Amino acid sequence: MSDPIPSSDTPDIGRLQINITSQITSRPVADASISISYTGVPGEPLEQVTTDSSGQTELLELAAPPLEYSLNPENEIQPYSEYTLQIQAPGFEPVSIAGTEILADTTAIQNVQLSPLDTTGTEEEVFVIPAHTLYGTYPAKIPEDEIKPVNESGEIVLSRVVVPEYIVVHDGSPRDSTAKNYYVKYKDYIKNVASSEIYATWPANTIRANVLAIMSFTLNRVYTEWYRNQGYDFTITSSTAFDHKWIPERNIFQSISVIVDELFADYLSRPNVRQPILTQYCDGRQVQCPNWMTQWGSKSLGDQGYSAIDILRYYYGDDMYINTAEAISGIPSSWPGYNLENGSSGNKVRQLQEQINVIAGAYPAIPKLTADGIYGPATAAAVSKFQSVFGLPVTGIVDYSTWFKISEIYVGVSRIAELT
Repeated sequence: MSDPIPSSDTPDIGRLQINITSQITSRPVADASISISYTGVPGEPLEQVTTDSSGQTELLELAAPPLEYSLNPENEIQPYSEYTLQIQAPGFEPVSIAGTEILADTTAIQNVQLSPLDTTGTEEEVFVIPAHTLYGTYPAKIPEDEIKPVNESGEIVLSRVVVPEYIVVHDGSPRDSTAKNYYVKYKDYIKNVASSEIYATWPANTIRANVLAIMSFTLNRVYTEWYRNQGYDFTITSSTAFDHKWIPERNIFQSISVIVDELFADYLSRPNVRQPILTQYCDGRQVQCPNWMTQWGSKSLGDQGYSAIDILRYYYGDDMYINTAEAISGIPSSWPGYNLENGSSGNKVRQLQEQINVIAGAYPAIPKLTADGIYGPATAAAVSKFQSVFGLPVTGIVDYSTWFKISEIYVGVSRIAELT
C-alpha cells in the first residue's frame, strides 16, 4: 500500500463529459450552461462550460486521487473526487447534481435529462450521489436461491428470455411504500449499477465478469417476475440487501458503458436451466460470501489475465456458461449478423441510412445521407460521427454495439416525432 496522503490531495487527472437531453423529446439541449465545482465548495466554480448542438460539453480534465487508490483493496482513502454540477438551459428547469465521481485516468459520463420550465416557478431540482458501494457502507445481500422455483403447473410469465427495453426500479427496499419507482432503460440501468458497484479502472475482463453477473441477476428478476408475483408493481429494487445499488442521475464511466453495449443481450446459464442465474456477489473486503463472486477477488483474477468466463467459473463453478437472449425488446430491425462497412450494400444498409437520417434531424452534427443501400465513404463518415457523439469506439463500421445503439437512439427520437 502506498503511503497515505490526505484525500484532498488529487495529483492525477480524470475526464468528464456531460450530455444533456430533453426529458420530453429525447433531443439534445444545446447552449446549456454548466458550472462545475468541488462538492462541498459550491461557491467556487472551477469550470464554466456550454453544450454544443449535440447537447455535449467538451471532454473536461479534472483532478482525481491517485489511480492506485481504486486498484488496492487495502486502501481506505476515497479513490475518486466528487464534483457538483449546476445546470441551466433556456426553457428548462435548473438541475444540481452533487457527487459526480471522477476516477484517475478514466472518462466519466454524466447524462442529464432536463424537464421543461414549469410556469409555477418550482425550485432547482437537486440530486445527491451517495458514496460508491466499494467505499461506503451498505447492507450486505440477503442470500437467495440462485434458481427460482417455477409454479407446479409449469406456468411462468415469460416462456423465453427477453431483454426488456425498460425496467421499473423501486428506489428503496421492497416494503418501503414511500420509495419512488423509476422507469429506466435496461442498458442504462446496467451501466448505472456497474458504475456504482465496481471501479471503472479495473481490468476489462473483470468489468465484463461483473457486468455479466449484474445482467444475469437482473434478467432473472425480469424472467421470473419476482416482485410482481409478490404483488409489487416494480421489476427490481435499489437496495443492496435485496438487489443492486442503482442511483438516480449518477454518472457512469465510458469503460463500463462500452462493455455493456458489447454484452447487453447476454446472461449466465447452467445446463438444463431455462432461467438466467441469480448471480449474487459481495465486495470481498467489507463482506465475505462463500460460493459467490467477490468484486475485489474478480479484480485480482483480471490482473492475472483470467477471461471473463474463467473469472465467473472460478466462483460459480465450471458448469456456468454465457447465453444470449432470444429477443431484444424495442428494436425495429434485427442485427444482420455481420458488420456493415465500406462495400456493404442491401436492405440493412438502407435501413441504417434511413435511421441515421431521422437521428440527424435531432443531432445536426451527424450528416444526413442518401438512403441508397450502398455503404460508401459518406455513410462511414456519418457512422463515425454517430459513434463519437454516443461514446462508442470510432471505427466508421456498424458492428453489433453500433447497430443496437443506432436502433435505440432512432426509437427514442422517432417516437417523439410520432407523438408530435
